[in-house]
Amino acid sequence: MKSDLNSTNSTGSSPSDEPVFVLIGKFRRPHGIRGEIRMTVLTDFPELISPGQVIYAGERYSAYTVREIRWHGGDILVSLKELPDRTAVEIFRNVMVYMKSEDMPELPEGDYFIHQLVGMEVITDQGEKLGTLKEILITGANDVYLVESPEGKELLIPAIEDVVLDINQDSGQILVHIISGLLDF
Repeated sequence: MKSDLNSTNSTGSSPSDEPVFVLIGKFRRPHGIRGEIRMTVLTDFPELISPGQVIYAGERYSAYTVREIRWHGGDILVSLKELPDRTAVEIFRNVMVYMKSEDMPELPEGDYFIHQLVGMEVITDQGEKLGTLKEILITGANDVYLVESPEGKELLIPAIEDVVLDINQDSGQILVHIISGLLDF
Protein backbone atom coordinates (compact mmCIF):
# COMPACT_ATOMS: atom_id res chain seq x y z
CA MET A 1 0.00 0.00 0.00
CA LYS A 2 1.45 3.37 -0.95
CA SER A 3 1.18 5.96 1.73
CA ASP A 4 2.27 9.51 2.25
CA LEU A 5 2.89 11.51 5.35
CA ASN A 6 0.61 14.43 6.02
CA SER A 7 -0.26 17.31 8.24
CA THR A 8 -3.31 19.49 8.48
CA ASN A 9 -3.41 23.24 8.60
CA SER A 10 -4.46 25.19 11.66
CA THR A 11 -8.12 25.07 10.68
CA GLY A 12 -8.11 21.29 10.67
CA SER A 13 -9.31 20.13 7.33
CA SER A 14 -10.83 21.18 4.08
CA PRO A 15 -14.53 20.91 3.29
CA SER A 16 -13.93 17.41 1.89
CA ASP A 17 -12.33 16.37 5.24
CA GLU A 18 -8.94 16.05 3.56
CA PRO A 19 -5.99 18.06 4.78
CA VAL A 20 -5.19 21.15 2.82
CA PHE A 21 -1.46 20.35 3.06
CA VAL A 22 0.48 17.10 2.74
CA LEU A 23 3.96 16.72 4.22
CA ILE A 24 6.52 16.02 1.47
CA GLY A 25 9.87 16.71 3.11
CA LYS A 26 12.01 18.41 5.67
CA PHE A 27 14.55 21.12 4.96
CA ARG A 28 17.78 20.29 6.76
CA ARG A 29 20.50 22.92 6.28
CA PRO A 30 21.84 25.34 3.67
CA HIS A 31 24.25 23.93 1.09
CA GLY A 32 26.86 26.15 -0.51
CA ILE A 33 26.42 29.88 -1.11
CA ARG A 34 23.90 29.94 -4.00
CA GLY A 35 20.74 29.55 -1.88
CA GLU A 36 20.40 25.77 -2.02
CA ILE A 37 19.05 23.91 0.99
CA ARG A 38 19.26 20.18 1.64
CA MET A 39 15.86 18.51 1.88
CA THR A 40 15.03 15.02 3.09
CA VAL A 41 12.22 13.67 0.90
CA LEU A 42 9.25 12.25 2.84
CA THR A 43 6.93 11.40 -0.04
CA ASP A 44 6.43 8.49 -2.39
CA PHE A 45 6.32 11.06 -5.21
CA PRO A 46 9.64 12.95 -5.24
CA GLU A 47 9.09 13.74 -8.92
CA LEU A 48 6.43 16.25 -7.84
CA ILE A 49 9.17 18.43 -6.37
CA SER A 50 10.21 20.03 -9.63
CA PRO A 51 11.10 23.47 -11.03
CA GLY A 52 8.03 25.70 -11.06
CA GLN A 53 6.22 23.72 -8.34
CA VAL A 54 4.90 25.76 -5.43
CA ILE A 55 5.80 24.30 -2.04
CA TYR A 56 4.85 25.49 1.43
CA ALA A 57 7.31 25.79 4.31
CA GLY A 58 6.81 25.89 8.05
CA GLU A 59 3.83 26.08 10.36
CA ARG A 60 2.45 29.08 8.48
CA TYR A 61 2.67 27.31 5.13
CA SER A 62 4.55 30.14 3.44
CA ALA A 63 4.51 29.64 -0.36
CA TYR A 64 7.73 29.39 -2.39
CA THR A 65 8.40 28.38 -5.98
CA VAL A 66 11.03 25.76 -6.69
CA ARG A 67 13.72 27.21 -8.98
CA GLU A 68 15.95 24.18 -9.26
CA ILE A 69 16.50 20.76 -7.68
CA ARG A 70 19.23 18.18 -7.85
CA TRP A 71 19.84 14.94 -6.05
CA HIS A 72 22.67 14.86 -3.53
CA GLY A 73 23.14 11.51 -1.81
CA GLY A 74 19.75 10.38 -0.52
CA ASP A 75 18.44 13.95 -0.27
CA ILE A 76 17.73 16.69 -2.78
CA LEU A 77 19.17 20.18 -2.95
CA VAL A 78 16.43 22.74 -3.53
CA SER A 79 16.77 26.37 -4.57
CA LEU A 80 13.76 28.66 -4.35
CA LYS A 81 13.02 31.63 -6.61
CA GLU A 82 12.28 33.90 -3.67
CA LEU A 83 15.45 33.07 -1.72
CA PRO A 84 18.61 33.81 -3.72
CA ASP A 85 21.42 33.05 -1.25
CA ARG A 86 22.59 31.05 1.76
CA THR A 87 21.62 33.75 4.25
CA ALA A 88 18.04 33.79 2.97
CA VAL A 89 17.55 30.00 3.27
CA GLU A 90 19.22 29.77 6.70
CA ILE A 91 15.83 30.40 8.36
CA PHE A 92 14.54 27.09 6.96
CA ARG A 93 16.93 24.86 8.90
CA ASN A 94 14.89 21.80 10.07
CA VAL A 95 11.58 23.17 8.74
CA MET A 96 8.86 20.89 7.35
CA VAL A 97 7.84 21.24 3.68
CA TYR A 98 4.35 20.67 2.27
CA MET A 99 2.32 20.61 -0.94
CA LYS A 100 -1.36 21.25 -1.29
CA SER A 101 -3.25 17.97 -1.23
CA GLU A 102 -4.95 18.95 -4.50
CA ASP A 103 -1.51 18.90 -6.18
CA MET A 104 -0.91 15.27 -5.22
CA PRO A 105 -1.58 12.61 -7.87
CA GLU A 106 -4.52 10.25 -7.82
CA LEU A 107 -3.51 6.85 -6.56
CA PRO A 108 -4.45 3.53 -8.14
CA GLU A 109 -7.40 1.63 -6.70
CA GLY A 110 -6.44 0.11 -3.33
CA ASP A 111 -3.65 2.63 -2.58
CA TYR A 112 -4.20 5.45 -0.09
CA PHE A 113 -2.45 8.44 1.35
CA ILE A 114 -2.03 8.29 5.11
CA HIS A 115 -4.21 11.35 5.58
CA GLN A 116 -7.07 9.47 3.93
CA LEU A 117 -6.92 6.65 6.50
CA VAL A 118 -6.14 8.36 9.80
CA GLY A 119 -9.34 8.83 11.80
CA MET A 120 -11.12 5.84 10.29
CA GLU A 121 -12.85 3.34 12.58
CA VAL A 122 -11.17 -0.08 12.80
CA ILE A 123 -13.47 -3.08 13.25
CA THR A 124 -12.85 -6.82 13.13
CA ASP A 125 -14.50 -9.26 10.77
CA GLN A 126 -16.34 -10.48 13.91
CA GLY A 127 -17.96 -7.05 14.36
CA GLU A 128 -15.79 -5.91 17.31
CA LYS A 129 -14.93 -2.21 17.28
CA LEU A 130 -11.21 -1.93 18.03
CA GLY A 131 -11.01 1.85 17.92
CA THR A 132 -9.78 4.67 15.70
CA LEU A 133 -6.72 4.68 13.46
CA LYS A 134 -4.49 7.35 15.00
CA GLU A 135 -1.23 6.91 13.12
CA ILE A 136 0.50 4.77 10.52
CA LEU A 137 3.99 3.67 11.40
CA ILE A 138 6.23 3.17 8.38
CA THR A 139 8.54 0.21 8.95
CA GLY A 140 10.88 -1.63 6.63
CA ALA A 141 8.71 -4.72 6.20
CA ASN A 142 5.16 -3.36 6.26
CA ASP A 143 3.22 -0.42 7.63
CA VAL A 144 1.71 -0.78 11.11
CA TYR A 145 -1.59 0.80 12.09
CA LEU A 146 -1.63 2.42 15.53
CA VAL A 147 -5.23 2.09 16.72
CA GLU A 148 -6.54 3.79 19.84
CA SER A 149 -9.27 1.80 21.58
CA PRO A 150 -12.27 3.51 23.21
CA GLU A 151 -10.54 2.85 26.56
CA GLY A 152 -7.43 4.70 25.40
CA LYS A 153 -5.25 1.62 24.84
CA GLU A 154 -2.96 1.56 21.81
CA LEU A 155 -3.16 -1.46 19.53
CA LEU A 156 -0.65 -2.24 16.80
CA ILE A 157 -2.14 -3.82 13.71
CA PRO A 158 0.16 -4.92 10.86
CA ALA A 159 -1.04 -3.57 7.51
CA ILE A 160 -0.69 -6.89 5.70
CA GLU A 161 -3.07 -8.67 3.36
CA ASP A 162 -3.95 -11.40 5.89
CA VAL A 163 -5.00 -8.80 8.48
CA VAL A 164 -6.40 -5.75 6.62
CA LEU A 165 -9.36 -7.13 4.69
CA ASP A 166 -11.05 -3.96 3.44
CA ILE A 167 -10.75 -0.20 3.54
CA ASN A 168 -14.04 1.55 2.90
CA GLN A 169 -13.62 5.31 2.64
CA ASP A 170 -17.36 5.82 2.12
CA SER A 171 -18.23 4.24 5.49
CA GLY A 172 -15.01 5.42 7.17
CA GLN A 173 -14.17 1.89 8.28
CA ILE A 174 -11.22 -0.45 8.05
CA LEU A 175 -12.12 -4.14 8.33
CA VAL A 176 -9.44 -6.32 9.90
CA HIS A 177 -9.00 -10.01 10.70
CA ILE A 178 -7.26 -10.63 14.01
CA ILE A 179 -4.79 -13.46 13.59
CA SER A 180 -3.78 -15.61 16.54
CA GLY A 181 -1.66 -13.80 19.14
CA LEU A 182 -2.12 -10.33 17.61
CA LEU A 183 -4.03 -8.80 20.51
CA ASP A 184 -2.52 -10.87 23.34
CA PHE A 185 -1.08 -8.64 26.04
